[in-house]
Amino acid sequence: MSEQLKGKRVVESAIHDQVAVVYPNDLNAYGTLFGGRVLEISDRLAGVVAKRHSGRVCVTLSVDSVRFHSPAKHGDVLVFQASVNRVWNTSMEIGLKVFVEEFRTLARKHIVSAYFTFVAVGDDMKPVKIPPILPETEDEKRRFAQADERRRLRLMAP
Repeated sequence: MSEQLKGKRVVESAIHDQVAVVYPNDLNAYGTLFGGRVLEISDRLAGVVAKRHSGRVCVTLSVDSVRFHSPAKHGDVLVFQASVNRVWNTSMEIGLKVFVEEFRTLARKHIVSAYFTFVAVGDDMKPVKIPPILPETEDEKRRFAQADERRRLRLMAP
C-alpha cells in the first residue's frame, strides 16, 4: 500500500539569513574566499533544508549551476539563503544564494548561486519518498518550474 505524504510549504524548511564571517584561513593566495569553502558551507546548509523538508537523513547527489559572481574578502559577512525549489520522488532541488553584507550599511551584494540535489535515505541508506513541496508565491512557482527544466538537462548529461 502506497503512503500518501502531506505536502509542505517552502517556508517551512527554508533558511533565511544564515551568516558566516570570512576569516584569514578561508582565503586563497589572492586574498579572496576559497570557492570550495563557500561551497562547503553551502552544502551543509542545503543539507539542513533537505533534512527539514523530508524529515530524513539526506545525502548530496549533485551540485550544479554554481556561479561565482563576485569575490568575498577577509572580514566580510556572508549571508546564506536556501530553500526547496522542487521535489520529485526521492530527490529534491535546493536553491542557494550567498550575499556579502556590508556591516555598516547592511547593503547586500549577491556573490554566489548554486543548485543542490539531495536524496532522502532511510536507515538502510536506500532512497525514500519525500513529501511534495507546495509553492505559494510567484517566485516559488517560478523556481518550481525552472527546477524541472534543470533536472531534465541533468538527466540528459553523459
